[in-house]
Amino acid sequence: MTRRRDTPTAWVLAGLALVPLAFLAVFFVLPVAGMVGRGLHPEGQWALADVFDVLGRGRIRRVLWFTLWSAGVATAITVAVGVPAAYVLHRLSFPGQRLVRALVVMPFVLPTVVVGVAFRTLLGPSGPLGFLGSDGSWQAILAALVFFNIAVVVRTVGGMWESLDSRAEESAAALGASPAAVFRTVTLPALTPAIVSAATVVFLFCSTAFGVVLTLGGLRYSTVETEIYLLTTNFLDLQAAAVLSLLQLVAVLALLVITEMTRNRRDRAVTRTGVRRPQRPGRGDLGPAAITAAAVVFVLAPIVTLVLRSLQDDGEWSLANYRRLASPPDSDAVLVPVTEAITNSWRTAVDATLLAMVLGVIVATIVSRRPSTRRGRRGLAVLDGVFMLPLGISAVTVGFGFLITLDRPPLDLRSSPVLVPIAQSMVALPLVVRTLTPVLRSIDPRQREAAATLGAPPWRAWLSVELPVVWRPLLAATGFAMAVSLGEFGATSFLARPERPTLPVVIYQLIGRPTADSFGTALAASVVLAVITVVIMGLVERLRVGSWGSF
Repeated sequence: MTRRRDTPTAWVLAGLALVPLAFLAVFFVLPVAGMVGRGLHPEGQWALADVFDVLGRGRIRRVLWFTLWSAGVATAITVAVGVPAAYVLHRLSFPGQRLVRALVVMPFVLPTVVVGVAFRTLLGPSGPLGFLGSDGSWQAILAALVFFNIAVVVRTVGGMWESLDSRAEESAAALGASPAAVFRTVTLPALTPAIVSAATVVFLFCSTAFGVVLTLGGLRYSTVETEIYLLTTNFLDLQAAAVLSLLQLVAVLALLVITEMTRNRRDRAVTRTGVRRPQRPGRGDLGPAAITAAAVVFVLAPIVTLVLRSLQDDGEWSLANYRRLASPPDSDAVLVPVTEAITNSWRTAVDATLLAMVLGVIVATIVSRRPSTRRGRRGLAVLDGVFMLPLGISAVTVGFGFLITLDRPPLDLRSSPVLVPIAQSMVALPLVVRTLTPVLRSIDPRQREAAATLGAPPWRAWLSVELPVVWRPLLAATGFAMAVSLGEFGATSFLARPERPTLPVVIYQLIGRPTADSFGTALAASVVLAVITVVIMGLVERLRVGSWGSF
């Protein structure tokens, strides 16, 4: 009887899976393959021997080394700061805790261009920390990478920490173990899979950072991601760009496999008991509390400096920078007022969010199922990993791949405005899937079976069983996708039409001009973009969805 009930549902799910798979094939696999093929198979002949020539270049070797060590050091610092902060924000209870948690999580949703502008304002010659001489240095890039990714560790490790079974810790304490020994022998081993998973994702984000590195490093410091951009746009060296894209693809695949393995180990090895009641801070919590306070200051410093500098004009307090947002541009480099770019960003983000949500719900519904066979479980694991690929593949590669592959019938979309929302939805899709899937997996499959037994078709069973559980994560994922789409810069910088630029593109154009008015306008535009994304994510945070932003 069970087989008769499952067969129609399986066929429906298989049919639904074709929709996101077809979308991924056309708008991700095809552009990436086109970009790589253009570089490695020029003029109809393979040029694989040239790969070693590209990798042997001195600048390419320096780029690879800088990418590896900067991502590694930034990951180590992020984990060292994020784990104590996860303990304070998820295991302790104190006044203002929700505000502090929102502040620590905020950087993760800020657009990369805004973060780059904020750190330049803080570390520039006229900034509060200008005396350090760190503007445009590797230290500034490192600080910005840590700034971005603290939230990943706090959300991933904190979510695990607050749901750990406390009986093992209590037993160890009853046997005379000190708090440090309990942490070292019981808590840390239980948290290790979550820490490894978070560190892997942070390394992935750091090694593929684009907007921050381009804004702070310029031509002096370049990662693989920014080097692909420079090779493509400045030097038209498609072969070298293709080699780096391929190398990045292999590295991302390896990291995604490690992440999936640690996630599965985390889910299997740890006994959860639901959300534990937080405890009041004690004397032994002074160390983690001090690290968390330092993290909050570190997060607020560039943001507060950005806001204050946006309110100054020629050294005087003024709203002139904000008034210039509606003024016609005074340069050929920027064709529309900033207010029009805001409207463009909003419309594009709405379209991208709708697309990402439709596809994300389908993918999450499918990969959250629990097949009884090993082949079925492996198939869903592969499907889950495939839709995580856009998370780590260069957005620059995808954006440029759009231009060189979608330029002929039946998909001649070079001048179409739909390319930008499609590219942004590809960036948001993995985050939507990662937010919804854990919630859907937590639903007892016997509830679906009961609905099917009562004669409900699959769509009715989804509405009656899963929707009541998943509506909060759906709203959270919608806000998450909207915030990510508003701040997306890598692919959009390639695809946005000059007469229809988005806000991040205009900000980057403004900070590239030497006049004080342009830089001041860029500061005001950055504040506006930051406020929009933070307000959206503040609403998401109030939904208290534990799975958003955790990996």
